[in-house]
Amino acid sequence: MKVIEFENVSKLYSLGKIGTGTLGRDLARWWKMSVLQKEDPYLKIGQTNSHNQKNDTGFVWALRDINFKVNQGDVVGIIGKNGSGKSTLLKILSHITAPTKGEIRSKGRIASLLEVGTGFHPDLTGRENIYMNGAILGMTKQEITLKLDEIVHFSGIARYIDTPVKRYSSGMNVRLGFAVAAFLEPEILLVDEVLAVGDAEFQKRAIGKMKSVSSEEGRTVLFVSHNMNSVLQLCNRGVLLNDGDFILEGEVNEVVSQYMSSLVTHSEFKGIDGDINSIYIKSAQVKSDNELEQFYFHTSSTITIKLEVVIKKKLPKLEIGFNLYSQFGTTLSRSDFNDLNNEDSLEPGRYLLEFRIPPDTLSYGRYIIKFEIGQLRKTIPTPQSYLHFEIHRSPKTQGPVFMGQHPKVASVIRGRWISDCICLEKFC
Repeated sequence: MKVIEFENVSKLYSLGKIGTGTLGRDLARWWKMSVLQKEDPYLKIGQTNSHNQKNDTGFVWALRDINFKVNQGDVVGIIGKNGSGKSTLLKILSHITAPTKGEIRSKGRIASLLEVGTGFHPDLTGRENIYMNGAILGMTKQEITLKLDEIVHFSGIARYIDTPVKRYSSGMNVRLGFAVAAFLEPEILLVDEVLAVGDAEFQKRAIGKMKSVSSEEGRTVLFVSHNMNSVLQLCNRGVLLNDGDFILEGEVNEVVSQYMSSLVTHSEFKGIDGDINSIYIKSAQVKSDNELEQFYFHTSSTITIKLEVVIKKKLPKLEIGFNLYSQFGTTLSRSDFNDLNNEDSLEPGRYLLEFRIPPDTLSYGRYIIKFEIGQLRKTIPTPQSYLHFEIHRSPKTQGPVFMGQHPKVASVIRGRWISDCICLEKFC
């Protein structure tokens, strides 16, 4: 049964000053948009909601012609880059703002957690805000009282429940806000990126609760997040937005795959990076042993790093290697060509080097590879030779997986290039 239906939903925002500048043009704009149901006459054709493009019209489409349906019990992950219209979509559904065009039809009570402290009065205590939010959702005082102990226990802030929420930290606000939204039994639950404010333990409990309210209680959840692991773990459907436009709706794996493939992942480099007269990197690539994994890998994948180097003249004490960094810039490991080859110098030519990271070595997350070439204590700058890749939790993984640096990562990765330096072409 369909509980939410978006039909040609569009939202236009005015940048800077509100209005067109004159009363006559304001009335003409209102007539064409509200009465004749036509597009804004003062918006240039083709103007998009892109952060990278200069906007000289004063108007921008945050959403444009959004059409999709949500069934009862679905957990829908709404994904896309910043500025794609995800939060605007939830705000329209929550009746915080109205669509410029189109219509949204929904069945049942809606509870939303869109920002830290949404719906809370700062001068009321946590307990008083629970009753106020329940009343807004249409519940009686007796119904709220029956749920009160569960809400307080889940939030984990029982000690501060009679303290005004203006004295709460952002994490405490999120804990109480989510507990209220989840336990006061709305038919539709809207959750924006606010869970990222909570600690890891609370995020795990919150995702577990959202799973249970959808699978066991048949309630519908719309979940906005930039954490693809959480989306894959929680959602069964996905919606992809880009610059306010609807791109794709379908199974969550398919939607996430399309989103990741649209990002600039820099998993491959081609060009000339280094010193063209002595040594430079011609190409570099990071890939998985699974041909289906083109844009992101899994923890169970064997990851191969390939590097093609051109040496134009003999270099004493030659060094070719890479550093592996976490997404936060922490150095995890270092590997050098001279781990395997003890020669001081290679003949001029074009060489291929490979390195493999065994499966179940890196935890899920984003990683950066920075190649370095040159001579001992004299590195040749290679500003372009960065590779970025992302690892997701393997579907077959059981038990906990470390987030960030694996305790054994440095000892496992600091190993050997898997093959001798293969000479592809010798120079005279």
